[in-house]
Order: sequence, then structure tokens, then C-alpha cells
Amino acid sequence: MINLTDLSFAWNKQPIIDIKELTIKKGEHLFIEGPSGSGKSTLLSLLAGVITPQSGDISILEQPLNLLTASQKDTFRANHIGFIFQQFNLLPYLNVLDNITLPCSFSGIRKHKALSQSKNLESEAIRLLNALGLDDPELLQRSVNELSVGQQQRVAAARAMLGSPEIIIADEPTSALDSDNRESFIKVLFDECQKADITLIFVSHDTSLKTHFKHSLKLQEINQATIKEAV
Repeated sequence: MINLTDLSFAWNKQPIIDIKELTIKKGEHLFIEGPSGSGKSTLLSLLAGVITPQSGDISILEQPLNLLTASQKDTFRANHIGFIFQQFNLLPYLNVLDNITLPCSFSGIRKHKALSQSKNLESEAIRLLNALGLDDPELLQRSVNELSVGQQQRVAAARAMLGSPEIIIADEPTSALDSDNRESFIKVLFDECQKADITLIFVSHDTSLKTHFKHSLKLQEINQATIKEAV
């Protein structure tokens, strides 16, 4: 499913990522932990093809990312990866509904999957929002700027899950949620992933969430860049 080999990335000549090997199997739910500065968000951006490594190989769904052009990476990501960004990355000039259904504007594959779940994209967006505890029908037409931070985070999650991409990458996806909403969020995310056999890569500083996952890793133990820095 996902294979990393001899992967390295540096920022301003400062090594951030240096991972010799990492394999994530199809359908696996992986919790990645690590202190601030251990490279968690950078690794997720590399996996999604948002940034390019200085060296090494990333293969996703048997597709080497280094063989794709920038536009091909964008298409690949739109078709196969749902990303819950730490800063949400919602578009302020679109309402809630249009933000959630945005991936289907770029991916016929995800649009087809979404329509196999519900009669139309709006119904599927509503289904996901209701599951996430946002059941006010007037919410769909609001600007995302009118929402609380916790509501924005759940809208971002609904966008990532819409159309059942093969991979969901979640960067601190519960940081703005209280304990009750956090637990219900995890349940919805796991239910959607299990239903469609989605691979989930989940990063959080909240190590209490690790108990929900069968697989976990401490990034600082495999990232040679942080190991060398510590030494």
C-alpha cells in the first residue's frame, strides 16, 4: 500500500526527515506520535505529495510519487487521499456544503463513490455531518468563517472522508474537540475507514488516543534526523 525507502527531507539545510524504511499496509490504522519538531507534519506532507523529498522513494498504491509531475500528483492526491490538515485548509469564500463536496469537483472517482452511498452529494455531506454531531440543516449554507474552531475541524474531516478515498491522512484532527466530541469523532472516522477498507494515518500529540489503534509508532525512533540531533 505505502512504502518509504531511504527518505530524506531538509528545510534550510536542516534535516527534518531521514527514514530508512517504513511500510503501511492496506486497511491499516496507524497512530504516529512524537514530540514537537520530530517531523510528524512534514512526513504527512511527504506522503500526500504536497512536498517533495530531497532523496528517497515513496510508493503509494504501487505508484512511485517521484515519477509523477506536479499536476499528476495533484490528480493522484484528489483521487486517492483525503487529508485532514492541522490548519483545516477550508476555503473561506465557499459555504460548508461546497467545502465538503470540493474533492468531487476534482475527482470523478470520489464523486462516483459518494453517489453510491447517497442519492446526491448534498445528502452524503449531510450524512457525514450528522454522524459528526453537526445536525443543524442551516449549517450547510453558512460560511466556514461563521463556525467555531471545533465545527471547522469536523467540516474538514467530512471533506476528507467524502467519497471514501483509499487513504486518509489526519494531522492532529481532534485538537479543537472536547472529550465527548473527540470520542464520537474517532468512532465515526473508524467506522468510515472500516466500511471502505481505508488506510488511516493519524498523527496526534494526545497519546491517550493511541489505545484506539492496533498499530502505532514513535516517529523519533525511526527518524534518523531527530536521532542524530539528540545525540
